[in-house]
Amino acid sequence: MVLVVAVSGCQWLASDGGASLRFSGSRALRHAEKLCALGPRPVGSPAIDRAADYIERVLQRNGWEVSTQDFAYRGELVRNVIGKKGSGPLVIIASPYDTRPLADRDPADRSQPVVGANEGASGAAVLLELARVLDDGALDGMQVWLAFLGAEQRGQIDNWSWAVGAQRLAESLVVTSTSADRRPEYVVVLHMVGDKDQMLYYEWTSTLWIQEKLWREAAMLGYAEYFDPRHKYVVTQGSHTPFLRWGIPAALIADLDYSYWRTRYDTPDKIGAESLERVGRTVERMLKDEPFTPSPAY
Repeated sequence: MVLVVAVSGCQWLASDGGASLRFSGSRALRHAEKLCALGPRPVGSPAIDRAADYIERVLQRNGWEVSTQDFAYRGELVRNVIGKKGSGPLVIIASPYDTRPLADRDPADRSQPVVGANEGASGAAVLLELARVLDDGALDGMQVWLAFLGAEQRGQIDNWSWAVGAQRLAESLVVTSTSADRRPEYVVVLHMVGDKDQMLYYEWTSTLWIQEKLWREAAMLGYAEYFDPRHKYVVTQGSHTPFLRWGIPAALIADLDYSYWRTRYDTPDKIGAESLERVGRTVERMLKDEPFTPSPAY
């Protein structure tokens, strides 16, 4: 994503059956650690294929219908993995799961790929834990897609665009879809949400009412200290941007004050279970409390 600072064989975590379906930050952290254990996951690498396989297995294990979008871009195979559950108006919760091939913000060595614990694994880990806690009863009257987006983070390297997977998903919902009910009511993108020193602000291009909705839920959970309802950044080419371009309400939830971003030091020790849990429980509460109401007209 492009930022402009504004002024003001792999194992998987099984469902625990009879245990309470409550979002667990420690479970989400273990998902992030397992993704990072695969190594850097740039598009076209064996590691990104293994990550996609891992995601599919976790979704299936938790009873989600799984589909993929496989397509070629600049000679590389890209895969979006989508878990689907429920029926009714559609809401998409999305996250990138690939990593940047070059650590272009590293203070010493910019030639190495990044492990991407926060940028590439944290949002995906929250989605994987949401897959466990969002049962059919929680989704009464609505459909949720958990969308894991490929090829999001190679922008401006080898003439790649940003958010390639998000572009393909957005286009499939609007351009190639023949059913009006495929158009989502809104999209929430989780990106870099695991920083131990977490602070989440509004992002200027995101749909305001979605941000307001999430920040209210966070405050009701006691997380107001970490969800600051003030605008701080503009993200001009994020994974939420393609949806906005097609007129779909979308919001980016990201902690952009993260000093290890796109360096060799974006490793699992820099992210925390508490941070993942705050974001996961906020999204969980938003979805479980929905009963669904139409989007505001503004």
